[in-house]
Amino acid sequence: MNAYTAAKAQDEHPAEKIVRHATTLSEHLQARREQMYPPNAQKGLRHFMTHEVSKLTLIPESTLKLMSNEGKGPLPARLENNHRAYTLAQINELRKLFAEQRPGDALRYLPHRRQGEHLQILAVANFKGGSAKTTTSAHLAHYLALYGYRVLAIDLDPQASLSAMFGAQPEIDVRHNETIYAALRYDEERRPIKEIVRTTYFTGIDLIPGNIEVMEYEHETPRMLASRRTDPDSLFFERLRLVLSEVEDNYDIVILDTPPSLGFLTLGAIYAATGLLVTVHPAMLDVMSMSQFLLMMGDLISVIRDAGADMHQDFLRYVVTRHDPMDHSQVHVVSMLRHLFGNDVLTSTAVESAAIETAGLAKRTLYELESGNVSAATVKRARESIDAVNSQVMDLIVRSWGRK
Repeated sequence: MNAYTAAKAQDEHPAEKIVRHATTLSEHLQARREQMYPPNAQKGLRHFMTHEVSKLTLIPESTLKLMSNEGKGPLPARLENNHRAYTLAQINELRKLFAEQRPGDALRYLPHRRQGEHLQILAVANFKGGSAKTTTSAHLAHYLALYGYRVLAIDLDPQASLSAMFGAQPEIDVRHNETIYAALRYDEERRPIKEIVRTTYFTGIDLIPGNIEVMEYEHETPRMLASRRTDPDSLFFERLRLVLSEVEDNYDIVILDTPPSLGFLTLGAIYAATGLLVTVHPAMLDVMSMSQFLLMMGDLISVIRDAGADMHQDFLRYVVTRHDPMDHSQVHVVSMLRHLFGNDVLTSTAVESAAIETAGLAKRTLYELESGNVSAATVKRARESIDAVNSQVMDLIVRSWGRK
């Protein structure tokens, strides 16, 4: 910046400076995104080795190798070292094949919802930034899909970080009326939710992306309430639940990545949820913020009840994220949470790890991370931690269906 530009910037009005900085930063970030992810670039999912397939499907490695040698079932690719590698779509083919061949064990191989099992809707919430809501949502969605569940991920956050994790760049790939707002809005542009659902590169997961447009719902709802022009057949906080009922036959689990605020979208997510996951970083400032979040959420739930609506959730759990078990202050906070909330705090915690950070920078989860950037030991520790958290959540889902 030369002397003239510096002097001019000094005289600049703060509002104008904010606009200028926003434009400058947005252009810079856009250039970086296009460099890393060209507009026509498509994300892809890695292949899975035989031992991974066996762990995910419970089909013995020896059976998989025999089937491959005999040309039965989906034929895996052969790598340069002659190891077999399957796509996730092929893994799901194997699941269907074994479920058909062994109907007595069908649920073991193909865990889709059965008759009488309700759609599980998980809201991942907390209005404290940095509590790893999106990281938790993305890893959980990937984990569930890897184990054969049909997942719908919905990005309710205008920052759209979850969308970016799935390769949908909010400024480029998500156009007007293509977010959840399109299905919730109050005017003639409202669209059926089926029209805004996207398939993703990650077999088994569909996505409704977000961008700044979802904020329109926060602005429009109070106007509609003030004018008393809301749908007479439903209360405003019921809209999301009603919309999801239109596609419930297509999925086992819906994951709602909520914005870092307690607005109308978050309220709708909490009302729709059959399971609530509150992410918390184990630091006192974060816990104090979570306290305010819970108090405000309690007030909102009272409003819902006073309106005559019924909320039913199968479970509420606190998920400790970005946890450093060697940090004594964090250990103290985790112990405090367990003392106060008992079993409502998941036993497993998501550790803070360079592997998760590295994956996040590449818009990936640990389930997509390929070797080379981080040591295998670091990835293994982080993966074990995330797997343990997700396994507990999956167990809660299965129990809610009465399977255990």
